[in-house]
Amino acid sequence: MATPAERQSDLDSLELGIATDKVCFIIVKARQFDVKEGNADPNSGSDAIDDGFTDVLEDNPDDPVYRELAGFINSLDIEEQLNLVALAWVGRGTYDKSEWSEARRIAREEHNSRTAQYLLGLPLLGDYLEEGLSQFGRGCADESDTL
Repeated sequence: MATPAERQSDLDSLELGIATDKVCFIIVKARQFDVKEGNADPNSGSDAIDDGFTDVLEDNPDDPVYRELAGFINSLDIEEQLNLVALAWVGRGTYDKSEWSEARRIAREEHNSRTAQYLLGLPLLGDYLEEGLSQFGRGCADESDTL
């Protein structure tokens, strides 16, 4: 039977299966997307200056941040997508770091072709991923040069 120190060592050696810089890119873009809101200016003027540039914060179906983020997530291989979903679940508190294998197993069972849509439907995706990374002793501060 493993000692608590050996079990902790096993947890510390868990691999995310997705590069930290990729997760950090998603965090940055998810936060840009999270600040979007519904139609803030229903009586939109003829140009951005007249509107005080408020339209840039609207959540539109053709939003370029959404498209970029969805495209990036969709371009990840299946294993990276599964790990990203599991990491979001760990960050959300659905699973603990010690349940990483279980989170990955459930992500695999529930996987479909709509991973990006699922993740972008999580209102605090950036926060969840950041917390998930911190559970693994990683963060984006060291990755800022790559963003």
